[in-house]
Amino acid sequence: MTVAAVIVAGGSGLRAGGERPKQYQLIGGRPVIWWTCRAFLEHPAVAHVQPVIGEGHEAMFAEAVKGLDIPLPVIGGSTRQESCRIGIEAVGRHKPTKVLIHDAARPFVSAALIDNVISWLDRFPAAVPGMPVAETLKHAPGGLVSRTVDRAGIWTAQTPQGFLYDGILAAYRKAEAEQTQGLTDDASVAEHAGIAVSMLAGETENRKLTTADDIVTADREMTGRELAQRPDVRVGQGIDVHPFDDGDAVILCGIAIPHSQKLKGHSDADVAMHALTDAILGTIGEGDIGTHFPPSDPQWKGAPSRIFLAKAVELLEARRGIIANADITILAEAPKIAPHVAAMRAYLAPLLHVDGSRIAVKATTMEKLGAIGRKEGIMAYATVTVRLP
Repeated sequence: MTVAAVIVAGGSGLRAGGERPKQYQLIGGRPVIWWTCRAFLEHPAVAHVQPVIGEGHEAMFAEAVKGLDIPLPVIGGSTRQESCRIGIEAVGRHKPTKVLIHDAARPFVSAALIDNVISWLDRFPAAVPGMPVAETLKHAPGGLVSRTVDRAGIWTAQTPQGFLYDGILAAYRKAEAEQTQGLTDDASVAEHAGIAVSMLAGETENRKLTTADDIVTADREMTGRELAQRPDVRVGQGIDVHPFDDGDAVILCGIAIPHSQKLKGHSDADVAMHALTDAILGTIGEGDIGTHFPPSDPQWKGAPSRIFLAKAVELLEARRGIIANADITILAEAPKIAPHVAAMRAYLAPLLHVDGSRIAVKATTMEKLGAIGRKEGIMAYATVTVRLP
């Protein structure tokens, strides 16, 4: 038996608001689609995972799934129905016997539910998780109730919806050949082809994220879950200083700030990000930035400091650690830092895999005291709190 999973992520997700489709918005410090893909990649019974994304989403997807060993996505169609067919066709090269089709916007899918759907297919050609409707149903066209609908036997449908592969592939090809449109889920396609579809108990947590409020709630819940699994609290500190040199901008927390000078250093001399990197390394006893990126090594000349920060985060996550909070203080007489703080936090958040509310960037002067006060350079302090299992 070979099980493949198709992750459908082709929608625009406009109802969730924000600058990105909902599947690429952050919850628990990671894009929604990252959590969804990980659930199937880590499931021992799932041999192949095939993402289906929207046209033009290639760069967003590549950034969103960093750190996951996942195949290249295929580009979906103009409707969910078409995207699912494309995904099902794509996994055919693996010759699966069963296929699971799951919405990328359902990141709370559990291993137990995946297990149940797979095992259900030993008895039925199609299996759909869902919840029996508990509320009274009203038919109210135009907002006026015309009748009460009998809810007996009525279920809401969730994903992953599971099918014997050959059957659902034939069903989708039949719908395409007949130009049948408007089939809103995979079970509808199966029903249209005369396949018997069984229902099994879903999970209330396996909800689909749709609105901006859903994203906010999911972020809070996912963050809480991740923190609860990591009771080991550690704090790291980092300090760095760089002198000024001839130039026209300084780089702080990844943001280029116009100035009459730049900071001197072997890399891009981002003093704030260097301090932050050292603070993270300190939480896991991994030395300092020079240990991993010696200034004597010419390959790091002019390198962006996000490379160093990404390495520190990678080492932390290799131990299943996560960042709970980062607090950065920049000491400088010039340039003005405050106008750029929001951009700095926004730049750091996806690198640290946290919400921007967990990052503080502050600036102060030295009241003209010492080398910093004489405008000879900039210093930065960083304190980071991490959680580990």
